[in-house]
Amino acid sequence: MFSLAGDPRSLNIIGGQGGPGGQAHQHGGTGGVGQGPIVHIIASQLIMQNPQATVVTEQVLWIRASQIASHCPPPSRIFCGRQEILNKIHYFFSDFGIQHIYVLHGLGGAGKTQIALKFITESSSCCSFSDIFFIDTSTIATIETGLKNIAVMKGFGDSPQDGLLWLISKVEKWLLFFDNADDPNINLHNYIPQCNHGNVIITSRNPGMCVYAGSNSLVLDMEEEDAVRLLLKSALQKATVHTEQIAAEIVKAGAFISKSRNLDGYLALYTRNQARLLSEKPAQSHDHYARTVYTTWQMCFDQLTPPAALFLQHCSFLHYNGISEEIFSYASKYQFHSNRPSKEELQKPLEFLSHFVEPTGEWDSLRFLDATNEVQSCSLISFDAEKKVFSIHPLVHSWSRRTVQNPKGYMFTMGSILGMAISERPQWDMQLTSLLLYPHVELAVQMNTKVAWVFKSQYAMIFWEGGRYQQAENLQEEVLEEQKQMLVSKAKELEVIVLEKRTQVLGENHPDTLHTLGNLASSYSHLGEHQEAKELNGIVLEKRKQVLGENHPETLRTMGNLASSYLDLGEHQVAKELTVLVLEKRKQVLGENHPDTLITMGNLAISHSALGEHQEAKELNVMVLEKQKQVLGENHPHTLRTMDNLANSHSNLGEHQKAKELRVLLLEKQKQVLGDNHPDTLEIEEPLDICLRFLNFGVQM
Repeated sequence: MFSLAGDPRSLNIIGGQGGPGGQAHQHGGTGGVGQGPIVHIIASQLIMQNPQATVVTEQVLWIRASQIASHCPPPSRIFCGRQEILNKIHYFFSDFGIQHIYVLHGLGGAGKTQIALKFITESSSCCSFSDIFFIDTSTIATIETGLKNIAVMKGFGDSPQDGLLWLISKVEKWLLFFDNADDPNINLHNYIPQCNHGNVIITSRNPGMCVYAGSNSLVLDMEEEDAVRLLLKSALQKATVHTEQIAAEIVKAGAFISKSRNLDGYLALYTRNQARLLSEKPAQSHDHYARTVYTTWQMCFDQLTPPAALFLQHCSFLHYNGISEEIFSYASKYQFHSNRPSKEELQKPLEFLSHFVEPTGEWDSLRFLDATNEVQSCSLISFDAEKKVFSIHPLVHSWSRRTVQNPKGYMFTMGSILGMAISERPQWDMQLTSLLLYPHVELAVQMNTKVAWVFKSQYAMIFWEGGRYQQAENLQEEVLEEQKQMLVSKAKELEVIVLEKRTQVLGENHPDTLHTLGNLASSYSHLGEHQEAKELNGIVLEKRKQVLGENHPETLRTMGNLASSYLDLGEHQVAKELTVLVLEKRKQVLGENHPDTLITMGNLAISHSALGEHQEAKELNVMVLEKQKQVLGENHPHTLRTMDNLANSHSNLGEHQKAKELRVLLLEKQKQVLGDNHPDTLEIEEPLDICLRFLNFGVQM
């Protein structure tokens, strides 16, 4: 017996023991013990005595090493499913005669290698390949090593060319398995035997490899039934009705559950920690494919040029389906007008689009095609040639969005590009545009993307054209509020100028100057700049006391505005004291039933409520409501607002039944006066729902 031990030059030859000695005869002596010696011969000793032994030993070692390197590993023990693809491969290779090349392509980690290995394991019963050779195709060096191993193993030389020559010259049913042919810079044509016999399987993330194929399969997500079986198998869970129902919800996550052994709680855990879980691998692997899902995608991403990488990252802030070149080409034609965002405001979107625009400003489809082809070559996106749209696998989409730095910047860029594209689409084409762009616009709105109000208005138009009227209305209300804020901000700038000029021309104490000063304070208040509003109202109040007197209506109005500023700043006690003073003076000057007196009384109720004095607030609101009904009528906006305040007082006191009755009445009146979708009407529905919940809870208790 001989053995190859740890030292590649160590050859031990062990002599076996001899048989037992023969029996003694009548006239002979006793037989010998019959045990030969055990002989150990070290290869180095042999080599010293016989130099030819060196060559023999090295050849044995090379052949053994080549056999090991070229051997296909078995598929993962937990492999299951993919039967449709396996059947297609079996059928393809069952035909004899010409050379057969089959390509399995798709996303990294989708199971291409495992499908090929499963086929090879099963092929002994149907295809009977004479030889099967495995070649790591990730680099030129590994390919050439694989071909060299074939030559050495077959005693046909010791170079890659010799390996190819053996494959070409041997008209046998050999199978060559090129695994991980992902690098688009490697011309695999140079390594495929140029002959009319033999069989080749290629696995690749690059769909461009299909150019070599007689047939191919795109490896996508598993069928749910197969995925559930794989999930339960990899997670070491018994298949029951209960576990299969849960597993159906998390079929993409099976490889990670074996750590926790807790299937029931995993779905929520996976949702919260998707990024971290997809970047982990199990402590014990079922096969030798040690890369994590995220690592596989990251390796692909790192090979991309900047335009291609940026394209993928920005597309992760669109919906993962229906991404068209037109979105970007129309955006590149965006015209700048006075009522639109400026080039400075859209600097980031313009920088991104510049990768696909000619120096003349024209859209360059060839540059765009180069970038998208590059991303496709890694199977990170796919293209539907019939619909002319790209799509990204949802997990890749999520991974890409999670791995970018400054996601808000990407959101702004893509949100603006959407708005720019919609702005330049022809109006007659808007209905079709709404069908194509609705998913992208909806995602932008869901992510609360911060874009110019002009673009939000474009989003609303997409919703409207698509029949999503409520979404359109909600957006238009946002736009209206932003426009108000913008106009108030402009008004503030103008009021500052007017104030300076009136102060110069009329003096600081002139009524018109004070009026402008009050308007400026109001603008500060609308913009949320309450401290500035308070300071200005304080100045105006002092000057109006001096010029107009303490009881003049304008003085009292300013005092009420100052109280509101204190209330906005949370200084509720000071606000209450000022409001009490205003109320007393308005009663004296205007009378108890004057609308301004009633407004002040309502403001005082608000101050009581802010201080937690809910009973006092309720009593005041009851009084104000009765008087406003008499003076203004039951359906006047001021009356309805007081009704709402009174309902709040009842709720604060735990009187939910009374609050409910008031809000039901108020809701009916708001719908009659303002309509079902008016903001004030919608504001009533939420507190009414809260009241009903309180009441239902009370019944259950």
